[in-house]
Amino acid sequence: MSVSRLARAALRRDRRARRVTIIGAGIGGLTLAIELRRQGIEVEVFEATTDPRERGAAVVLPANATRILSERLHLDPGLGEASARIEGLSWRDGHTGVSIGRALSAEAYAARCGASAYGIHHGDLHTLLAETFGDDGLHLGQRLVKVTDAGGPAVLEFSGGGSTEADLVIGADGGRSMLREAVVGYDDAQFSGCVAWHGIVPRSQATLLPHPSRMQVWMGADGHLMHHPVGADDLAFLLVRRHPGPWTPDAWVQPADHDEHVHAYAGWHPAVVQLISEAPCSDRLALFHRPPLSTWTHGRITLLGDAAHLAVPHHGQGAAQAIEDAIVLADCLAADDDWRRARRAYEVRRRDRARRVQIASLAAADVFHLPDGPRAEARNKRLKSLDAYERHLAWIHDLDAIGHPGP
Repeated sequence: MSVSRLARAALRRDRRARRVTIIGAGIGGLTLAIELRRQGIEVEVFEATTDPRERGAAVVLPANATRILSERLHLDPGLGEASARIEGLSWRDGHTGVSIGRALSAEAYAARCGASAYGIHHGDLHTLLAETFGDDGLHLGQRLVKVTDAGGPAVLEFSGGGSTEADLVIGADGGRSMLREAVVGYDDAQFSGCVAWHGIVPRSQATLLPHPSRMQVWMGADGHLMHHPVGADDLAFLLVRRHPGPWTPDAWVQPADHDEHVHAYAGWHPAVVQLISEAPCSDRLALFHRPPLSTWTHGRITLLGDAAHLAVPHHGQGAAQAIEDAIVLADCLAADDDWRRARRAYEVRRRDRARRVQIASLAAADVFHLPDGPRAEARNKRLKSLDAYERHLAWIHDLDAIGHPGP
C-alpha cells in the first residue's frame, strides 16, 4: 500500500474513532444518530427524560421530511397503520365554514414537492426511530448539568453523577436548550403573542367536519384551527389564539380547563366547536420563538433543531426542519475529516433556510388571524390561485431547497 493510501486509511480510522455525543433523543437527535452510525461514525445519545415520547401529540411529516425518511433512513413514511396520508390542503372561514380559495390535492402536492405528507402520532414516530437506532448508545434519564469545553475533548456531566467525553457535542435538546446558552450565551425566548391547545380525537366523532382526511386551516379574527388525519382512525388539531399582553409565567405550559377551550371559540363553525368539545382537555401552550442566530457552533458544540431555530408551529415544520438539519449535518461530517470545516458547511446549507422558515411561520399568524375586511378579502383572493401556493408555501416543503442530500 502506498504512503498516501496508508495516510488516507489512518485518517479514516481516526475519524471513525472520534466520538459524537448528542444531547436530546427527540426526532432530530435520533435521526442524526441513525445516519451517523450508518456512515460509520461512533455516536451516543443522552436524553434527560426516561420516556421522551409526547403523549397525546401528533407530528406532521411534510414532503421534505418523508423524502429523507424513505430515501436516507429507508423507513416507510406510510408506516402502515401508524400514519395517515394527508389527502390535500385547504383553507376555510372559521365562522361560516366556506372554503377559501382552491384546495390543493394530495396528487398536486406530491407532484410539486416530490413526496406525500403524512400525519403520525409523536409516540409512534419516536418509537420507530428509537428502535431503528437501538438500545446500544441510547442513555435515558440522563439530564445534562454541566459541559466543559476547554480545548481537549468536551466533558459532559449528568444529573446522576455520571460523565462522558466527546470530540463533538450536538445540542438537540429543544427550545429551552442548555447547550444553546453554551454556544451564544443567554438569550431570552420571545413570546409570539399566541397560545395554543392541541388534541386528538377519533375521526368517527368529527361528524360535522368536511374532508377530515385533508389538512385544513380554519381562519378567523385572532385565531385559527389546523387539523389533519393521524394514524389509522384519528384526527389531530392545533388550536391557536391571540393572547393579550405579555406572557408572565416562567412555565411555557399551563393547566387549562376544557370550558376555556370551548368558550374561546364560541360562535365559530359547528364543526370547529364539535372538534374542540370532543377532545380531552389539554394544557395551554405559550408559543415562543427565538431570534435567528449568526452561528450555531462554538468550540466543540453545534446546535440542531429547536435548539438552533425555535419557531412557532403555524407551518407544521418543527420536526421536518430538525430532520433536515440532521441529514445535512451527518453528510457534512462524513464528507470532511476536518469537523470544524464540516460544521461550517452545515451552517452554510442550513442556517438561511431555517431562518426563512422561522420568519414565515411567525408571519403566518398575521395572515390566518385577519378579521373580516379588505385585508382578509385580499388574502382570500390570493388563495384562489395555486400560483400563490407556489410563491408563498411550496419552497418550505421542497427538499431540493437545501440541495437534495446524496446517498
